[in-house]
Amino acid sequence: AKDYELRQYETAKWVSTVIRGESQKEAMRQGFWKLFHYIQGKNEKEMKIDMTVPVTCLVKSGCTDFKISFFVPFEHQDCPPQPTDSNVFIEERKAAALFVRSFGGFASPEKYAEEADALARTLRNRGQPFHEDFFYTAGYDSPFKLFNRHNEVWYFKK
Repeated sequence: AKDYELRQYETAKWVSTVIRGESQKEAMRQGFWKLFHYIQGKNEKEMKIDMTVPVTCLVKSGCTDFKISFFVPFEHQDCPPQPTDSNVFIEERKAAALFVRSFGGFASPEKYAEEADALARTLRNRGQPFHEDFFYTAGYDSPFKLFNRHNEVWYFKK
């Protein structure tokens, strides 16, 4: 469709942390730094790992817990180094079909929510069943990139 895509993602490992009771913006900041320390060597192998994209944030309706995640690079998928921070963990996300809406600019939590609402409306109007109680935000750019930024919101297909 012109305003969204349906993607199939394979099973993959992500390094994640959950930040509780903060605003989404603050949770993203805190979560990003915890995960950044992991890829900079705060792991059992003291190994530096390349930064990957996207950085995702799980947003659940009516919940102030946010799960921030980095994709584990392909060369570490089989055996990612274990985090040494007890608040950071490796998770395996099962293969899934996702509805994806892309947009540009600097994405705030409000902008992500607006785009997620627009995607949800479109999916409902087209009779596409999806899990409505949560969505992921996905950011692809460094904060220092000023132009041609790429952001997404994801809903899981039922």
